[in-house]
Amino acid sequence: MVPVTPALAVLAVVLTTASGLPGLLLRRRPALGQALSSAALCAGSALGLGAAAAVLSGSGGFAVSAPWHVPLGSLALRLDPLSALFLVPILGVPALGSVYGLTYFPQSLLGGRAVRLQLYYGLVTGSMALVVLADNAMLFLAGWEVMAVASFLLVLTDHEKAESQKAAFTYLAAAHAGTFALFAFFCVVGSARGSFDFASWNGLPAGGKAGWLYALLLVGFGIKAGLMPLHFWLPGAHAAAPSHVSALMSGVLLKTGIYGLLRTTGLFEAPPASWGMALLALGAVSGVLGVGLALAQHDLKRLLAYHSVENIGIIAMGVGLALVGRARGEPALVFLGFAGGALHVVNHSLFKSLLFYGAGSVQHACHTRDLEHLGGLAKSMRATSFLFLVGAAAISGLPPLNGFVSEWLVALGALRAMELPRGDAAAFAVLAAPALALIGGLASACFAKVQGAVFLGSPRSEHAAHARESPRTMLVPMAVLAAACAAIGLFPALLVPALHRAAATWAGLPPEALASPAAQAAASARWVSLVAAALLAGLAALVLLRRRALPGPSPASETWGCAFSAPTPRMQYTGSSFAEILTGHFAWVFRPRIRFQPPRGLFPRNASFASEVPDTVLDLALSPALSFLERIALWLRAWYPTRVHFHAVLLLLGLVAILSWRLLWW
Repeated sequence: MVPVTPALAVLAVVLTTASGLPGLLLRRRPALGQALSSAALCAGSALGLGAAAAVLSGSGGFAVSAPWHVPLGSLALRLDPLSALFLVPILGVPALGSVYGLTYFPQSLLGGRAVRLQLYYGLVTGSMALVVLADNAMLFLAGWEVMAVASFLLVLTDHEKAESQKAAFTYLAAAHAGTFALFAFFCVVGSARGSFDFASWNGLPAGGKAGWLYALLLVGFGIKAGLMPLHFWLPGAHAAAPSHVSALMSGVLLKTGIYGLLRTTGLFEAPPASWGMALLALGAVSGVLGVGLALAQHDLKRLLAYHSVENIGIIAMGVGLALVGRARGEPALVFLGFAGGALHVVNHSLFKSLLFYGAGSVQHACHTRDLEHLGGLAKSMRATSFLFLVGAAAISGLPPLNGFVSEWLVALGALRAMELPRGDAAAFAVLAAPALALIGGLASACFAKVQGAVFLGSPRSEHAAHARESPRTMLVPMAVLAAACAAIGLFPALLVPALHRAAATWAGLPPEALASPAAQAAASARWVSLVAAALLAGLAALVLLRRRALPGPSPASETWGCAFSAPTPRMQYTGSSFAEILTGHFAWVFRPRIRFQPPRGLFPRNASFASEVPDTVLDLALSPALSFLERIALWLRAWYPTRVHFHAVLLLLGLVAILSWRLLWW
């Protein structure tokens, strides 16, 4: 095997970061400038993907370091199987998104707004690649902050809209809160080790007060990943951004939080089982409540955003199982939990990007994301309808697509927890299996609602009635993602060796220690391939039988409207009515807001019904609390003396309090 040179990875970071410059320099030739920007991003991504593929296939990675005139920092880069695994979605999805944006967000029509988007889009991509390559805490934080600020500017693309402003600044505040937690963690560990290079942090003790360090990691990386209840920034940001930016944030940006959690927990020598159980519980809550909130949404992109919370929960459940396996010395639990979670990182980046591209295609054609104003698009947008259906089946965890494979591995890991000794509290990890089943069932119901409300039935608005299929530059990236979903679902065994190498790197174990569970997982994956092939064969047979039984096109007719002789689109099931029975079970958490004016009298003239489900954390907890604090601050400001002497006394009292705490307690 030829070793991977650092030049490939460095060139990938440089090219992707600077990919927006052609659009800026060629503003008088916008089509050419945007095409060159897309080409530069694709070229940089290809270089980085080549390096990642070589490392995952068994070639040696690299670790290099150069001096950097920043206190405690160094230009230390490392590409190993763990970082290479995350580099695949980080570079693959933005490359497809840049092609998608050629028509969805054309520079020739949008001018400077498209130029700015391309600049920030490339900057986010390069900074994410730098984050997973960084082998120094200060370099990691530098990439992390660039990624946060550039993402903020992407969410603020439609800066004149109040919705975009609120979403962008909520995200920025959350991102910086997470950064403060990470900064505290890095300062504590770096001071204790005398170095801020990750290479010198291996073997961190997990006893004593290390639980507080783990809490900092959960807060810092959990905010970025969107773990509930730290997800409050996510729905608004994903809904407000352009669709290919939403795909970038949901499919890729969230995974940097998962990468950071894996990279840092891998530095601890023997994490206790309580760490894994805590992450497992957070993942289960995120998965169930995330999909419950998605069921209650009317906005297509907001619905997809809550499904990101759900899928991050599934990934967290896998990582939690792997941590429990490390604590109990169970190689099978380590491999299955890590492999399921890590593979779901890749799978989610594929099908969630596909779904956001599909939502963008619908919005591009109908100029709305409201489910209640869509319908009947399968007739006029057949390609988008089919490709969205592929993504919907994949995210629901249905075979023969990729979502089933990663959830299957996590479920196998949960069942292996039954083999832990009787009385071991970690055996409760087996509850992850029924949690996965509940999440999958609710996700299937949610996307049955979406597919029916958006693509089936009759159009509910003039925009939906006159919709036209999207251009090829938007459909081709969707087709590539759909093909990748099908390929992983049909041939999952091909990915087991790469997952084996990444799991061994993370756990700090020799590959031989995980060889047996990896071989068992590969055998199970081959059975999954056989079942997937059988399902496809059965589906093909049904299609042939239907064509023979019903030759020629079916006659056009109105959607059945409860036996009314003259049905109208208003008589169809809406997305809200379809999901009402399920969402009613979550009312104690979601607190839905309902406005209902019932019909009155024998011949009522007016009646209306509207429902809205606020975000439990942001709208019902954080926003009221911040408003209360703002009122207190304004009241104090009105009474606050303006004399310097009073300020000096307050400063003196503060210093006395700090010194007293330092001397008497610490």
